[in-house]
Amino acid sequence: MKKFIIHSAYLMLLSSLLFSCKKYLDNNTEGKIPPSDFFKTADDARQSIIAIYAKMRKWEMTAFAYISIQEIPSDQSIKGGAQGDASFLNNYDRFAYTSTEGQINDYWIGRYQLINLCNQAISNIPAITMDETLKARLIGEAKFARATFYFDLVRAFGDVPMPVSVENAAVAALTRTPAVEVYSQIIKDLQDAAQVLPDSYTGAEIGRATKGAARGYLAKVFMYQKEWDKVLEQTSAIISSGRYSLEPDFYQLFRISHENGVESIFEVQNYAVLGNGDLSNSQFSQVQGASGNGFGWGFNAPSDSLARAFDAAGDTLRKRVTILYRGQTTQDGDLILAPNPMEGVTIPRYNGKSYVPKKDQVSGVNEGAAQNVRKMRYAEILLIDAEAKINKGDVAGAAASLKLVRDRAKLPYIAAPTIQQIWNERCLELAMEQDRFFDLVRTGQAKNVLAPLGFTDINSLFPIPQAVIDITNGTIKQNPGY
Repeated sequence: MKKFIIHSAYLMLLSSLLFSCKKYLDNNTEGKIPPSDFFKTADDARQSIIAIYAKMRKWEMTAFAYISIQEIPSDQSIKGGAQGDASFLNNYDRFAYTSTEGQINDYWIGRYQLINLCNQAISNIPAITMDETLKARLIGEAKFARATFYFDLVRAFGDVPMPVSVENAAVAALTRTPAVEVYSQIIKDLQDAAQVLPDSYTGAEIGRATKGAARGYLAKVFMYQKEWDKVLEQTSAIISSGRYSLEPDFYQLFRISHENGVESIFEVQNYAVLGNGDLSNSQFSQVQGASGNGFGWGFNAPSDSLARAFDAAGDTLRKRVTILYRGQTTQDGDLILAPNPMEGVTIPRYNGKSYVPKKDQVSGVNEGAAQNVRKMRYAEILLIDAEAKINKGDVAGAAASLKLVRDRAKLPYIAAPTIQQIWNERCLELAMEQDRFFDLVRTGQAKNVLAPLGFTDINSLFPIPQAVIDITNGTIKQNPGY
């Protein structure tokens, strides 16, 4: 297969930093970089989008880098795992990471590799002769995906390089685009996607980006911008569509049998197929699964702080699903075992939302490889809606949206919720779903909540990987304090 040559600076900095040209796409697998004669047919266009979805589940996107940046720095989780195993994760518990730490590098690389694939599709699909409706949809899927990757990056690093086409890649890779412009591009991509994506899919296409997913991410991005009217425009459209509802059973919500269900806004699709490593390559559940049962490695363990927050709220239902303690028997009949000691915990425990029952394990592949990664749920839309309404002075409306979430958790109605109560509800409903740290930063709570762990204002952003600064000869500057 011929290598597809792109501008060297973009390739080195964004696609794979120091790894040179790897294959990203061929016609009989989900992975590999397009050859020079690619993007000629409608099938090429389809395969380029399949490659994006496939690589959403790879190591850099769903494993150590994911939990290091999006979960462990919060007050909800700690390193976990066996004593001394992957000790570098302790740096994220203690805000002691540096610009050379591997997980920061992986987080950056993984997302820019995917942005490269999105840009390849967005730049090349328009010239293909094919059904115009399908063409628009595929480009919309690529724009949706690109928006989510830039959303990850801008929240983590602030100003970041922002290539949006193959043509501008070499120049854009060498400078940091202001965060406000990155957010503008994210919004544009999501608005473009919402115009052309379908409401739903059937058959093998179930799980791809929908109009509701684009609207959901728009609502979330506008929430970060505090543009409450725009938030409500999106949440109202999703709620009134009638396409989504809350899964009645909070436990089943996170099981494989209920993936892409009534509550799903967007999920990363994972598979476990015996003998097929390309499909069975997600290690999201393996990294976090109960190590004593052979379900996984036990990292990203729920913290004492999270357990206390559930107890203070009287929230026994969500606590039992979210935190699996040693000695607990799950609804699927698995007795949770655990070695003692685990690092940083007195009673060994695990992230229950990443738990995959033994009956759903596929022998010979990564533990829990079949479990999807829930990226956005209808419950979050209701909480975003409640937050927007409370900021607009619509207390009754906020209470109504909040009530739906609390009813499922069997918690009492709050007739006049405060903004803090809505934030607390996000903490419990979305616990261990990789949002808490960024929530604390955006709401101004991080300094108080995380100060005992070593957080200072500097840690509102992560350091730019030193390899990026070095490879650009310093044209990309480091974030303050690192």
